[in-house]
Amino acid sequence: MTLGQKISTLRKKMGLTQEELAQKLDVSSQAVSKWENDLSIADINCLIKLSDFFNVSLDELLKDKKEETMLVEEKMRKPLEKMVLRVVINSKEGDKVRINLPMPLIKLGLSMGMKMSDVTNNDKLATVDFEQIFKLVEEGVIGKLVEIESSDGDLVEIFVE
Repeated sequence: MTLGQKISTLRKKMGLTQEELAQKLDVSSQAVSKWENDLSIADINCLIKLSDFFNVSLDELLKDKKEETMLVEEKMRKPLEKMVLRVVINSKEGDKVRINLPMPLIKLGLSMGMKMSDVTNNDKLATVDFEQIFKLVEEGVIGKLVEIESSDGDLVEIFVE
């Protein structure tokens, strides 16, 4: 996904027009249009504002991270101790939750019977089987493992990196 496509997608997820985004960033709507069509790139100050406004890191905004799920050969896998489970929750109301948990902590929590919905206070995660996710990761599966879009418009994504 290009930078322009990311800006467009993030703007639309927030229910904003190009004009509304432009006003919030103190730029012209033409500038936003050019960014979204990959005709120009925002300067570094605007990129920082975009990152803050959309509550994403500059890395997420600028890098073309693949969200695909993949199986990594055993000899190429990172040690489980260096892996992170990321939970991203974007509610229709604009609430954003970002959780980054080391996999050893997930393992400990599972052994204690802890549920992710207890940690996040979000019932959308109650149906996710984190024990199965952990087993997949132990077998070498990484990337975007879960995407849930509820009928009320909330989006939950779970990644392992």
